[in-house]
Amino acid sequence: MAISGILPYNLRTVFGGNSKTHVRRKNVPKYVIERDIPDIGDVTPEQVIAISQKSCSVLNNLGPKIQWLHSYVTQDKIYCVYIAPNEEMVREHARQGGFPANRVSEVKLVIDPTSAEA
Repeated sequence: MAISGILPYNLRTVFGGNSKTHVRRKNVPKYVIERDIPDIGDVTPEQVIAISQKSCSVLNNLGPKIQWLHSYVTQDKIYCVYIAPNEEMVREHARQGGFPANRVSEVKLVIDPTSAEA
């Protein structure tokens, strides 16, 4: 298994000589926010613009410590990925924006196809 498949995403591997050590980086946590919004999959392009502008406006007011990376839209939910110093800041963004935040989960590990490499 590749090292990326077993290490938390905020660790990096440093190879020096014959030894391998793990060094913790001071990364800001990443969160996945689950938003229950019935029929959001039928959103119009104009609605996407309005929702995105509202979110960005709130983010600007909250300051540079919180960042919206991207969102995945299904028929009845949006899954948003944010970088923030804590869950409370993510929830404050939701409160100020009038967005639901039904579940906020801190990302502990990122795996991808390279995780299968030895």
